[in-house]
Amino acid sequence: MSSSFVIGRRFRGPENSGNGGYTCGLVAGFVDGDAEVTLRRPPPLERPLEVTRDGERVLVHDGPDLVAEAVPTHLELEVPPPPTTAEAEAAAARYAGFATHVFPTCFVCGPKRAAGDGLRLFPGWVAGRDLVAAPVHTDDSLPAADGFLAREIAWSLLDCPGAWAMERDMEQTGVVLGRMAARVLRPMPVGAGGLAIGWPLGRDGRKLYSGTALFSPDGRLYGFARQTWIVRA
Repeated sequence: MSSSFVIGRRFRGPENSGNGGYTCGLVAGFVDGDAEVTLRRPPPLERPLEVTRDGERVLVHDGPDLVAEAVPTHLELEVPPPPTTAEAEAAAARYAGFATHVFPTCFVCGPKRAAGDGLRLFPGWVAGRDLVAAPVHTDDSLPAADGFLAREIAWSLLDCPGAWAMERDMEQTGVVLGRMAARVLRPMPVGAGGLAIGWPLGRDGRKLYSGTALFSPDGRLYGFARQTWIVRA
């Protein structure tokens, strides 16, 4: 199997590379079932990335450079109960990224992205709980099929809440996604709202660990993820 995909500039995280969750979601599309994706270098924008297989491993190259690899996995994660919509809205109003953001034009959580362009997901700390949360608002222009958002959008929504759950540890340089494993239980309808949450799972040197989950407005679980973040040097 050999194929390719292109990360459009709309789906950037840092200014000149793909959003980690979006990229991982694209790569996960080449894996049957749950996937764990490791990013080996910043995913480049606007040029074809070659996809090949080595047994069960999916490899993504930019010319000779390995950008990402993915393997099948079976993710189990204890997911906290979601906050109410009112609690998530109040938490989003306290989003730390409004004051300081290393990647302010991030497709998922960048406050400088316009509504209908970026996802404008702003996870803030929920009062009295050790987790961040934000309401989810989606736009009809997002990639979709048969009335449901594409897998890479679900992975995007499961991405950045994990970074902001580690806000107290990310230091001044911020973090980038190193690895993400996710299980999408059901697709998210186009135009549907919901809630996204993230919670801390620990730290080992420059590596930070977090969990995330995505819920429908009535509290049904769309999916969950576990991430490894790298504190930038």
